Amino acid sequence: MDAMDGRIDSPELEQLYADFEANSTAPLWTQRDDLMPMTPAPAAVPHVWRWDALYDIARRSGDLVPVGRGGERRAIGLRNPGLPGTAYATPTLWCAIQYLGGHETAPEHRHSQNAFRFVVEGEGVWTVVNGDPVRMSRGDLLLTPGWNFHGHHNDTAEPMAWIDGLDIPLSNYTDVGFFEYGSERVTDEASPDVSRAERLWAHPGLRPLSGLETRVSSPLSAYRWEHTDAALAEQLALEDEGYPATVEQGHAAIRYSNPTTAGDVMPTIRCEFHRLRRGAVTPARHEVGSSVWQVFEGRGEVVLGDKTHRLEKGDLFVVPSWVPWSLRAETEFDLFRFSDAPVIERLGFARTYVPERDGGR
Repeated sequence: MDAMDGRIDSPELEQLYADFEANSTAPLWTQRDDLMPMTPAPAAVPHVWRWDALYDIARRSGDLVPVGRGGERRAIGLRNPGLPGTAYATPTLWCAIQYLGGHETAPEHRHSQNAFRFVVEGEGVWTVVNGDPVRMSRGDLLLTPGWNFHGHHNDTAEPMAWIDGLDIPLSNYTDVGFFEYGSERVTDEASPDVSRAERLWAHPGLRPLSGLETRVSSPLSAYRWEHTDAALAEQLALEDEGYPATVEQGHAAIRYSNPTTAGDVMPTIRCEFHRLRRGAVTPARHEVGSSVWQVFEGRGEVVLGDKTHRLEKGDLFVVPSWVPWSLRAETEFDLFRFSDAPVIERLGFARTYVPERDGGR
């Protein structure tokens, strides 16, 4: 046997390994395959959560579990089966379905973790971010960057559910988390159609001179569906006219951006929206870093590794690092995506491999 295996019997070698243990050390040669795999070997696994099932347990939670100070939110984390003992979707991303009943209020608090809300259906809730009430409606992306006070209030008799995305796993791993309680209710219970942040920042290509400083997170609290929908429709229309506008044939996509930097909306989370024409298929690709997707509208399939999953409105799925994925659209197929790409890119680890394009390298 190779001595590097540490399996040759001798009193001296046995003592050496005992001393490793006694001194809280571990030799690299016994761990190299785990610490330095040939390609990423994530513990997280591909998984699909069905919206109908999620909404049902959220509704029943609404009937049985009050929302309020202490638990703070009626939010149900999506637990990756490969990450036992956590409520993490991936090692860097947290995703949950949050449910607020009619006329309920979730009290204000703030935390270091960056957060967003994405609404696949429903309306009637306002999220209040640093005292600014922001309407939540179908197809909207709502931001709550780290250390912003925020709460939610439902002005209607009907419940509403949406997904939350946060960088909780990354924040916990790096020990950067702070938390602080705020108002028992929300600091402004108004329900304006347009928030103050939108009135200042939501004018395409125009930036207020009062806000020329660079901000690490976007100051725009809401990215409205009508703008997302129009941008995607125009990409496909330009493709029809013979102009280069889509990322792939029949595949339109946008990235939500910070108007002060043109970069990502938050330093740890990238948000995108994808639209596939009916019948479109994306080539399989491997990417370093992880992502979570939600079907906004339409039907189709996702291939994760060697398994194919049918998808319908609201369904969510997770793509761990370097797991190959591709999409197939049965109808026009709209999907929201968020990922840890800003972190991966800033650290210099980004890599994408598309076998159909890149061959065997």
